[in-house]
Amino acid sequence: MNISKIGVIGAGVMGTGVAVDLILNDINVVLVDLSFTILEKAKAEILKTIRLTPLLRKTAPKLTSEEVLKKIHFTTTMSDVSSCQFIIENATEDWDIKGEIYGQLDEICEPKICFGVNTSCISITKIASLTKRQDKVIGIHLMNPVYLKACVEVVRGFHTTDDSVKIVNQLMKQIGKSTIVVNDYPGFVSNRISHLFMNEAAFVVQDQVASPEQVDAIFKKCYGHTMGPLETADLIGLDTVVNSLNVLYENYQDSKFRCCPLLKKMVDAGQLGRKTGAGFYKYHN
Repeated sequence: MNISKIGVIGAGVMGTGVAVDLILNDINVVLVDLSFTILEKAKAEILKTIRLTPLLRKTAPKLTSEEVLKKIHFTTTMSDVSSCQFIIENATEDWDIKGEIYGQLDEICEPKICFGVNTSCISITKIASLTKRQDKVIGIHLMNPVYLKACVEVVRGFHTTDDSVKIVNQLMKQIGKSTIVVNDYPGFVSNRISHLFMNEAAFVVQDQVASPEQVDAIFKKCYGHTMGPLETADLIGLDTVVNSLNVLYENYQDSKFRCCPLLKKMVDAGQLGRKTGAGFYKYHN
């Protein structure tokens, strides 16, 4: 059965990207965040991205603003997702915030509804413990830009059932993505490794071994990566990177996850990357 309506929690960088990809694949979206100021910013970004997507992905449909807005409901009311067939949560990497969200979702949504956790590093099993449907909580680690990524890291929590995995596999196929299903430990595969790259790259810049441009050029020109680790950190958001490193350090108590002081300093200075117009690089928002 195809899913036709999905609740997307969080209208930040990730939530906006998820909404874009769902709309491009003819799925209706209920996008929830704390304020209409955030939602208005998300609306503008969604419309701009969908307008430009056909230039980057030739098979993408060309939708008018009116067609896009018919497929998405912007709201600050969590209960508006009660009619959705699936939930994708993209809130910030903060345990207290996650706890409040999942407590509400568990009461609002029918018991049969699966919760897709689009988290960076927090354990899926730990998040599932906040609900009465631990078998229906599963990690869906979508990556930016969501609409250009053809594969998704899916994370099976301790109680996640085969049926829940099957539902997610079918949903990802519906939006043109393949999946790699892995087991649950903080950071999973992708972020447990990639955050080491980004953190050590920041240390290299802090120690004045190389500039951000040089670090990223080595990864792109020598290793063939599409983006360098510091460009990636700017895209994700340096605040998100710092929060994720803190989660990894807390869970593993391993010094290799100790957050680079330069990253913390940049976050304190409000230089969070693309979303603020400045990080390791300057951007025109």
